[in-house]
Amino acid sequence: ALAAVYGARRTGHGEYIDFSLLEAMNIASSQYRDAQRRLAGDTDLEQPARHCETPSIEPTADGYIGVNTNSNEQFQSFLVLIERPDLMEDKSLYRWPERLARWDWWHETVHSYTRTQTTADLIERASALRIPVAPVNDGKRVLEHPHLIERGVFIEDPSGGFKRPVAPYLVDGERVPPPRAAPRLGEHGGRIEARTPRRPIPSAERRLPLDGVRVLDLTAWWAGPVSTQMLATLGADVIHVEAIQRLDGMRMTGGAFIERPSWWELSVYFLAANANKRGITLNLGDERGLEALRKLIARSDVIVENYSPRVMDAFGMTSERVRELNPRAVYIRMPAFGLDGPWRDNVGFAQTMEQMTGMAWVTGLPEDQPRIPGGPCDPLAGMHSSFAALVGLTNGEATGHGPHFECAMIEGALNAAAEQVIEYTAYGNILEREGNRAPEAAPQGLYPCQGVERWLAISVNADAQWESLKNVLGRPDWAEAPELAHRRGRRAQQDLLDEQLGAWAATRDADAAAEQLIAAGVPAACMVDARLSGDHPQLVARGFAETVGHAVAGDLAIPTVPFRYASVAHWTRSPAPLLGEHNEEVLAELGYSLEEIESLREAEVIGRDPKGL
Repeated sequence: ALAAVYGARRTGHGEYIDFSLLEAMNIASSQYRDAQRRLAGDTDLEQPARHCETPSIEPTADGYIGVNTNSNEQFQSFLVLIERPDLMEDKSLYRWPERLARWDWWHETVHSYTRTQTTADLIERASALRIPVAPVNDGKRVLEHPHLIERGVFIEDPSGGFKRPVAPYLVDGERVPPPRAAPRLGEHGGRIEARTPRRPIPSAERRLPLDGVRVLDLTAWWAGPVSTQMLATLGADVIHVEAIQRLDGMRMTGGAFIERPSWWELSVYFLAANANKRGITLNLGDERGLEALRKLIARSDVIVENYSPRVMDAFGMTSERVRELNPRAVYIRMPAFGLDGPWRDNVGFAQTMEQMTGMAWVTGLPEDQPRIPGGPCDPLAGMHSSFAALVGLTNGEATGHGPHFECAMIEGALNAAAEQVIEYTAYGNILEREGNRAPEAAPQGLYPCQGVERWLAISVNADAQWESLKNVLGRPDWAEAPELAHRRGRRAQQDLLDEQLGAWAATRDADAAAEQLIAAGVPAACMVDARLSGDHPQLVARGFAETVGHAVAGDLAIPTVPFRYASVAHWTRSPAPLLGEHNEEVLAELGYSLEEIESLREAEVIGRDPKGL
């Protein structure tokens, strides 16, 4: 919506935007598994798609520690952490399916060590080994974390009744102002009615709102590329920078296709998050690569990076230096934990955020340990960053000054998990794991139906919906109990509800049962295998996935963005770039001659073939 406003101010053309929650959840939860299935040609759907990441949340002598190992290097470091470097010789363990297959042995191996160590000691050692690590906090302990305290992340709500996270942005090194109290009815009516927005004369040609904006994309993995993907989709010329000596780590998730030629081009995450971009390689460890980077900075409207803070500092790309090179550029930094504080240089991925913020604490069954939700924090961080870019562009056009934003991943995640801190500071309650249940709904759960891995989801969050559910069930005697007429009573009888609904669902087809419930006004759905999520008729009807030809992957349908503009028929204009695909094109635009480009290639400052795989 902000991009449409930005575009309207430039062109005079407004926009009608249709946002889909289903599509947003598909990206965050399914994570392109349908595209992965199509790319692999996998037709074997008998085995469940579910898996449990390991190592992840592990018991310690005094609680839990959260880790994740997204790379072989991190996994090797984890083996050093648990004092089992001998296991590095077992290359099969580097693949998580093998660790799942040897579940009991693997967890006995890990837990026999972690249970003898304190959480604090393990975190200190894991951090030194550059392993993504965090304590597994609840709504109370997260308030006590020294890094979050030092950065002033939690503030009193204007109502005075509870604490809440700050907005996840610093602008030119300063926190954005704290939120005002919620408005009284009609409080600002006169002020709003008095405003008359400027309305430029519409241009003859409709363009995407960010057409003409150049974005320098110094990001890797998923969170950063999702941010710049949004800008590219909306029309920006995004140049994604890698190095043949150090590829974007998300390319490594194409390792499932390691037997295929150019397998690093086959990561569905990379293919999805980098569509509509150009791609170049620059060895930033070489002064000639840094010189090209400085030229790109000088010619860019927006610069986005999500490396560890010390990386950009080592390259000399501080906020001050970027401002010297290009005072009008919007500079967005996406550190895991922020640019200051004791955890400034710690490594963090989405899983780390879920562990530290409390998301993992409330995920799982009551009788089980915490589990990571697995999904939302990367695209969430990306959306915060792209929002900051649009705010910066809008402000820059008015002032001529490009603001510099700090968008710490942990702070965006804390805002998503704010309910736990609010509940604790307002009422002293620590929210716990409830499985598929929820405070605002009863019954709510997943119920197995006829067939293999066929499940029915039901969520009743209003008394009228309960009456409709009873009608579908045939108003059995047990459902007519007076205490079930209201949500509080149903919450107290959830075991009974699950037992009865489970018996009812077990004799039914999941699709037919879902259709019957939906027709009656009961929120319900047939649980979809993530590998088939793109086949949902609603997603197909809206054209959520778009097919584009790729030189290595071929024609592949890839999810786009979770909204539609009335003026845009298709979002995908070009596939994700091959490694170094646009080296010559971009360097020529920077003024490099053919001889200079060839010299850079010979020195491996640029290139098309990865080194050291």
